[in-house]
Amino acid sequence: MQVNRRQMLGGSLVGAAALVGALGHGSASATAIRPAAATRRVRRPGSRPDHHRATGTDLVPQIEHIVVVMMENHSFDNILGMNGRGDGFTLRANGLPTATNPDGHGNIIHSFHMPTECQNNGVGNDWRVAHEAYDGGTNRGFVTSTSAEAMGYFTHRDLPFTCGMAKKFPVADRYFSSTLAQTDPNRRYLIAGTSLGLINDTFPSALPPNGVIFEQLNDHGITWKDYYSNLPTLGVFLPLLQDPAIAQGLASINQFYVDAAAGNLPSFCLVEPNFSNQSEENPQDVQFGDQFMAKVVTAVMSGPDWPTTMLIWTYDEHGGYYDHVPPPAALAPDDVPPTLAASDPPGGFDRYGFRVPAGVVSPYAKRNFVSHTVYDHTSILKTVETKWNLPALTYRDANANAMFDMLDFTRKPAFLKPPHLPAAVDPAKKQGCLTTGPGVIPPPTAVTPA
Repeated sequence: MQVNRRQMLGGSLVGAAALVGALGHGSASATAIRPAAATRRVRRPGSRPDHHRATGTDLVPQIEHIVVVMMENHSFDNILGMNGRGDGFTLRANGLPTATNPDGHGNIIHSFHMPTECQNNGVGNDWRVAHEAYDGGTNRGFVTSTSAEAMGYFTHRDLPFTCGMAKKFPVADRYFSSTLAQTDPNRRYLIAGTSLGLINDTFPSALPPNGVIFEQLNDHGITWKDYYSNLPTLGVFLPLLQDPAIAQGLASINQFYVDAAAGNLPSFCLVEPNFSNQSEENPQDVQFGDQFMAKVVTAVMSGPDWPTTMLIWTYDEHGGYYDHVPPPAALAPDDVPPTLAASDPPGGFDRYGFRVPAGVVSPYAKRNFVSHTVYDHTSILKTVETKWNLPALTYRDANANAMFDMLDFTRKPAFLKPPHLPAAVDPAKKQGCLTTGPGVIPPPTAVTPA
């Protein structure tokens, strides 16, 4: 995420009321888009999870509320690699990760515990950096594409709530970001199943041909909100802010806590951190993000809607941090190629981005479960589409896996009584590394010199 996005979108939100109705946008109806390459039989945009039943039919009545929390810019290994669940780091006899990357100068950089909870702004996440890190599938280009900070990781000591939540509730160790690019393209996949060819944090002038999931929800009378702190994800398509039917779905983050406590959560909602200090993007103190996650999850678990809620948490992309699993091939969402500059590495939307932390919190969550199912952000779309039998927006979400495999509806809910989870540390009490700095990155012990 870059400043231009925040400045532009922030200005757009201030003037959203004046902009309502200024521009039209594309229809939400299905179109005959063809994938760039079809090597197997695939489901088409417009297809419903159950074609025998009407659009809008509730197929999963046990779940009445789907809550989505998407943080920023961390890989699975960076947050959960040392958490002991799922496919994290392979450890040496001394308990430290075996993972390394060359620095391009003959030195080897070993994965290391970040010296503090702050980051040094030494990693990147754009198209070039991500493709260089991927390095043809070797994942050996993380350091040379940015800096040695890419090999840093956090643990439960840094993120007690997030790691504790990932220990208690199901996690997904094959949840990939949707494309090897930065924030906005990946968030477009979350709500539209495509980035419309964009690979960076610039703004499209129109919506995708089949629109966004919010339009589908409106069409079928399904309630939703985008509870935002300073930026709503729906703003990654600026024309949405000019549609009064969509703009009315915006609500403040404070309203989320009110609605959760009163049992008034909508059927679907996004819950957004303050992207200036809570999203965990570098160079923030990640403990502010852990505190935000704890507040949101606790509000859901303690509210009247808990018995029928499914909360999905994840991160938009890897942020430049190392992950040892090469992202596999993916189905291109449509025929729109990436808009590349002459200096950009070649590539397409036929490959996922790097793994990001992800999991599910629900009374129906399976105990001691790790999902190895391949997901990406369009799996959240597929989960919503499966719940209400809605038509797919693109080839990607039409063929994505819904996330219900982490829930068990065959027996009494395992977490009907919410479990005890570790408390988040309050970083504001000491101002921590925002005052003292992020420490020496990389620590000398993490470097094997040439």
